[in-house]
Amino acid sequence: MSELQNEIETLLRFARSMGAEITSPWFYAQLAMIAVAAGIGAGVSWLVRRRLDLVSLTMGWPAAIRLMVRTFIENLGLIAFIIVVALLQAAMLSLTWPSRSYLLGVIVNLAIAWVVIELIASQIRNKLAFRAVAVSAWLVAALSILGLLDQTVAYLDSIAIRFGNFRMSALLALKAIGFLIVALWIVSGIGNYLDRQIRNAADLTPSLQVLVGKLVKLFLFTLTIVIVLNSVGIDLSVLVLFSGALGVGLGFGLQKIMSNFVSGVILLADKSIKPGDVISVGDSFGWVDTMGARYCSIVTRDGREFLVPNEDLVTQRVINWSHSHDRVRLDVPFGVSYASDPHAVRLLAIAAVAAIPRVLKTPEPVCHLLKFSDFSLDFVLRVWIRDPVEGVINVSGAVMLELWDTFKREGIEIPYPVRDVRTIEPLHIVVDDARGGH
Repeated sequence: MSELQNEIETLLRFARSMGAEITSPWFYAQLAMIAVAAGIGAGVSWLVRRRLDLVSLTMGWPAAIRLMVRTFIENLGLIAFIIVVALLQAAMLSLTWPSRSYLLGVIVNLAIAWVVIELIASQIRNKLAFRAVAVSAWLVAALSILGLLDQTVAYLDSIAIRFGNFRMSALLALKAIGFLIVALWIVSGIGNYLDRQIRNAADLTPSLQVLVGKLVKLFLFTLTIVIVLNSVGIDLSVLVLFSGALGVGLGFGLQKIMSNFVSGVILLADKSIKPGDVISVGDSFGWVDTMGARYCSIVTRDGREFLVPNEDLVTQRVINWSHSHDRVRLDVPFGVSYASDPHAVRLLAIAAVAAIPRVLKTPEPVCHLLKFSDFSLDFVLRVWIRDPVEGVINVSGAVMLELWDTFKREGIEIPYPVRDVRTIEPLHIVVDDARGGH
C-alpha cells in the first residue's frame, strides 16, 4: 500500500507543478514561440518535398546509408523546428529566469530524441516493426526527460503475478519483449548474411544449401531466445508448465504445420526436389523457386506462383522433369493418309525437326509407326530438349508446325475422318412448294 501512496503523491506533485506552469503567462508565450517554430518547420518540410526527389537522389547507394539519408531528409522540417526552438530558448535564458523557458527545453529534448531514434530505427525494413521500436524508444526517452522514468519503472515492477517461486512483473515482460525484438532483428540480419554465404558455396548442392541455411537460422533464433530470457531473469524451467498445453496443441491444431515442417526437412535431406527443378504436381507445371519450412514456391510459365505444402510433395505423385538430368523427351503423335510412303514419312519427320533450335541432336530424334488406324497411318515423333524450364508445349507446337509445312511441301496428306452412310430402306422425301402444296 505504501508503494501505491508514493505513486499517488508523485503524480499529485507533478500535477501541482503543471498547474503552476499553466497559470504563468510565460507558458503561453512559450506556446506561441513553439507555434511559430512549427510553422517554420512545416514550411521547410514543404520545400524539401517539393524540391528533392529522395528516390532518385539516393538511387544506387548502400541500403543502410540510403535509409538513413532518406530518414534525415524526411525529418528536415523537424530539425528546422528544433533549431528555431533552441535559438528561442537560448535567447530567453540570456534575458530571464531559466524556469520561464522550461517548456521550450522539454520540447527541444523530446524532438531531438525522436530524430535520433528515427535515424537509428530506420535500418529496420519492416514498417510496423520500425514504428513499434521508434515509438517505444521515444516513450522511454520522454519519461526520462520529464523525470518520470524511475516512478514508471517502479509502478510497472509492482504489477506482478507469481508462478510458484517465479515472479513475473509487467516491467520484466516489457524488458523481455523489447530485448527480444532488438536481438531477433540483429540475429535475423546475421542469419540472412550467413544464408547468402551458404548459397554461394559451390561445394554444396542447392538442397543442402537450403537445409544448412535453415538449420543455421533455427539455431541462431533458438540460442537468442534462450540468452535473452536468461539475461532478463526469466527462469526457463517455468516454461515446463506449458509443455503439456503445447503438446496438446501440437497434437490437434498444429499437426499440419509440424507435418509440413518435417516433410520440408525430408525433401531437403533426400534431394528429391531442390530449387531450380522443373516439376509437375497435379495440374501445376513449373520450376521450384524457393523451399520454405511450410511450403515450396513453384513458378509457372505464365508467371503465377503456387505455394504447394511440403506434405503434398511427399505424399502425392510428383513428376520431376530434371531430377537426375535436365534432358526431357517429348512425344508428338501425328497421322498421314494410306497413300503416303511410311518410310519417306519417317525420314521427312526427322529432317523437319532438325531446324528447331531447342531440339537436341544427341539423343537423335526418332519417328516410329505406331499402328494402322481406321483413317490413317499413326506415327509418333520423339525429340529431346535440355531446358524444360523454358516450356515444353511451345516446343511441341513448333514441331507440329514444321511437320505441317514439310508435309504440305511434299504433298503428303494429313487425313480427316470420312464416313459413308448407307440406308437399308428407301427414303421418301417430301418437299413443300411456296403455295403449300406437295
